[in-house]
Amino acid sequence: MTDLTADVAGPDSNPTAVDTVSETVIATAMRHTRYRRDQLELTADLEGELGIDSVVLISIIGDVAEELGLPSNLTSDISVTTLGALIAELEPYAVAASADASATAAEQEPELAIGEVDPIGPAGVTEWDGRSMRDFLVRSDRDLFAKTADFAVHRREREAEHLYWYGMPLRSRCANRATIYDEITGRTREFLMFGSNNYLGLANHPDVIDAVCAATRTYGATNTGCRIIGGTSHLHKELEQRLATFKGREDAIVYPGGYAANLGAISALVGKNDAVVLDKFNHMSIVDGWKLSGGLRRIYRHNDMAHLEEVVAGCAEQARGMLIVTDGVFSMHGDICRLPEILRLARRYGARVLVDDAHATGVLGARGTGTAEHFGLKSEVDLELGTMSKALAGMGGFVVGDKEVIEYLRFYSNSYVFAATIPAGVAAGLIAAIDLVEREPERITTLWNNIRTLTACLTDVGFDLERSSSAIVPIVVGDERKAMEMGRAVRARGLFCQTVVFPGVALGAARLRISVTSEHTPEDLALAVQILIDAGLETKVLTACAPKSAQR
Repeated sequence: MTDLTADVAGPDSNPTAVDTVSETVIATAMRHTRYRRDQLELTADLEGELGIDSVVLISIIGDVAEELGLPSNLTSDISVTTLGALIAELEPYAVAASADASATAAEQEPELAIGEVDPIGPAGVTEWDGRSMRDFLVRSDRDLFAKTADFAVHRREREAEHLYWYGMPLRSRCANRATIYDEITGRTREFLMFGSNNYLGLANHPDVIDAVCAATRTYGATNTGCRIIGGTSHLHKELEQRLATFKGREDAIVYPGGYAANLGAISALVGKNDAVVLDKFNHMSIVDGWKLSGGLRRIYRHNDMAHLEEVVAGCAEQARGMLIVTDGVFSMHGDICRLPEILRLARRYGARVLVDDAHATGVLGARGTGTAEHFGLKSEVDLELGTMSKALAGMGGFVVGDKEVIEYLRFYSNSYVFAATIPAGVAAGLIAAIDLVEREPERITTLWNNIRTLTACLTDVGFDLERSSSAIVPIVVGDERKAMEMGRAVRARGLFCQTVVFPGVALGAARLRISVTSEHTPEDLALAVQILIDAGLETKVLTACAPKSAQR
């Protein structure tokens, strides 16, 4: 964004007046054009580059004049070709409008307390566009980019309504509370953070940060190579040994990311005459791993073991080999796979089993080692896969299992062989994080106390949490519009969580996704519950807030 003061202020200008006029002009232009703040360059030609004709410009000037108390005849007196020039023209009027204009403008708007409502609402959109992201996947146009232009208009409308709020940048560490910059409104605010996967609070732990810094100074910022050609340090080897020991397996392989782990492991093991059997709610990286494999795909209804048996029985006659792949904890639903039954069916029909523990590592089991420990089935799953960007507070993915299988993956997983690995500094931080998980099991205890407290409160007032049994707590809304409106109402009160619509979930299953961590305090949890109740009542997701326990 161009520096407003530097661009439009002269030597005798009042910097505060410049700031006030600049913010008002930009905000008004955003409202009239539906552009984001970062799309409105001050030096861009209004007509040629921004599509702002004289009619729209008159409306912008009129609204700015009314908001700042400037003369009403400015629309006929000002002729400019850029927003920067408009700001420069308006600044003298703003200074002269009131003797204390500078002092008033210089005062920072008080930061909203968490729980206090920020009146963000629809900004000029009058007709609801009922399309979802699914409607922009396939188009009949010969031009591949045609759908991107159509989606851009749709996205701007959603942003103008404050319903799309994705990708807003943090301006602080991501802990139980975080400072976030809203690119749409141009404001910064502290939020209760319930959208982080930092389940055990290790991302900000000084031991982890010190380990990352020390190793980075020793080994440099990155390895500049893949693992088999110049990209392996002794820290990568140590990390794999620690992961294998932590999970109770013979060996481990570390990939650049959890997504890459699923792509590489599934596509390396499954061939065109084999089959991948998937739970309907599996993560997209598992689906893409099947696509790369070229094998058959068979899908069973979510956690439906009778249907799984039908599917694997049919596959046994059609395919050479079978790999059953399931999330340990389902990332948008928070429930846990039925691992004992899956293993029983796999043994009966000669299939192998891969469990993706992305959201189970550090969460399930007394030691936090994941789904197999949770069910008392350590070492009975063929392969356990995970990501290290969540509870382990780093980056990268891994697979653990029998040594000969892991060694095979090192040579046949394309996403391992042909990709640069995680930096040595990140590996050092991950080793420190594993140390903390093993040394401080009370973090897992605190996490589960927080999970139980929050889920009990939300269930008691009537929210639908499906069958969540993990640190992922969905508030199921169903209707996409209503879910986005509740997400807006929640954020307006200072709570940050994910609004999940297609393709994150199926149409008709939209929801808010709450992530609980060990860092959340009792005050955080109580305030979050109240904010969710208030937002639920405002949007009619909740019709009453009397606790069920009080109604019995």
